[in-house]
Amino acid sequence: MSEQSSATYAAAGVDIAAGDAAVEAIKDVVASTSRPEVLGGIGGFGGMFALDTSRTPNPVLVSSTDGVGTKLEVARLADRFDTVGIDLVAMCVDDLVCIGAEPLFLLDYVAVGAVDPDRIAEVVGGVAEGCRQARCALLGGETAEHGGVMGADHLDIAGFAVGVLERGTELGSGRVELGDILIGLASPGLRSNGYSLARHVLLERAGRSLDDPAWEGAEVTVADELLRPSVIYSPAILDVLEACPGAVHAIAHITGGGIPGNLNRVLPEHLDATVDRSTLAVPEIFSEIARLGAVAPEEMDRVFNMGIGMILAVAADRAHDVLSGLASSGVTAAIIGTTVPGSGKVIL
Repeated sequence: MSEQSSATYAAAGVDIAAGDAAVEAIKDVVASTSRPEVLGGIGGFGGMFALDTSRTPNPVLVSSTDGVGTKLEVARLADRFDTVGIDLVAMCVDDLVCIGAEPLFLLDYVAVGAVDPDRIAEVVGGVAEGCRQARCALLGGETAEHGGVMGADHLDIAGFAVGVLERGTELGSGRVELGDILIGLASPGLRSNGYSLARHVLLERAGRSLDDPAWEGAEVTVADELLRPSVIYSPAILDVLEACPGAVHAIAHITGGGIPGNLNRVLPEHLDATVDRSTLAVPEIFSEIARLGAVAPEEMDRVFNMGIGMILAVAADRAHDVLSGLASSGVTAAIIGTTVPGSGKVIL
């Protein structure tokens, strides 16, 4: 019998030394997101966060989890991973703020085929930047190397966020009233939804290169446009909630399902929402996808946000205050509709 060399974890596809190097590479960037409530540092078996009950005497913790879908495939093809972490944070914390919760901390999970410390640092650097924008801490995370299961250059990420609000201040359908004004918050790009259709149309069906102009006359490439980082709305919305108490009744995060599949989630059974999107411009990328793919308008509305990333249902007499607050935070917003008698439907 011929002698065989000893089996090792590295030979099986997991490089512990590379994993350790990746952790070392992200320590400083994780520390840059710290808040006063964070106890300890990176490297422990769990992240510790001391909840400040002086601000929320009757706290309700709110949690969310999400990923960025096949936007990661665009990042892989373009070999650009510096912004997908921002998208990850946006998808998580902007769900929390729909209930009125302040994001406190986020944990990330990164699965790779083979650990590349520089790439991990690039991804987590984006997550840290998103956390800084969201004013929450990157409390911890995990990097898992799936050698032999995932391709060496493949990667997936997930985020887990926790926020807090004072009991009794929860936003939602129970607060929405007849005649509430609907305020749309502009989204300059696709955020993290509809990428399977966008990739199919632009890269496969139309044969566009990632280096091609995003549309005729565009100053950005297809890669630039598809990797445009998501706006993180939660800081601006939290500032509005503080400055205009009671004005905002409900918030819908427009992700997969578009406006019809998300705004209906904050409507009571006796009200409809009438939406007129003409007050906010539809970004050109959506028109290009519809044109190149002959995508029906109804399908576009069902898959994409069509340039509106969040919708706020606001008391009619407070709409101007909310719009002013959003503008002062640098968020483009406009009135796009109202609530009317109905049965919980969205009318575009």
